[in-house]
Amino acid sequence: MRHQRTQRMSTPAPTSTPSPTSRARVDLPTSGYALVVDGLAKKEFDTRDRALKAARELKRRVPRLQVKVFDAENKQSETIELASV
Repeated sequence: MRHQRTQRMSTPAPTSTPSPTSRARVDLPTSGYALVVDGLAKKEFDTRDRALKAARELKRRVPRLQVKVFDAENKQSETIELASV
């Protein structure tokens, strides 16, 4: 006896499920300063001094993180590095 072949159905595409490699878009502030950790804005500050203080403290506690302070007015970011001794 011969078996009838059945047509294989392709699996349906996932609906609005982001792929594991895609990142959620995080909007940077339009004013003030932001603490950016590993490419994601985490906290906003009114002054540059407060943002730098928080960034240095975080970098001191977890040196492996990439920490930056984003200046919204100038649209520039400053990478925070540990001071070499």
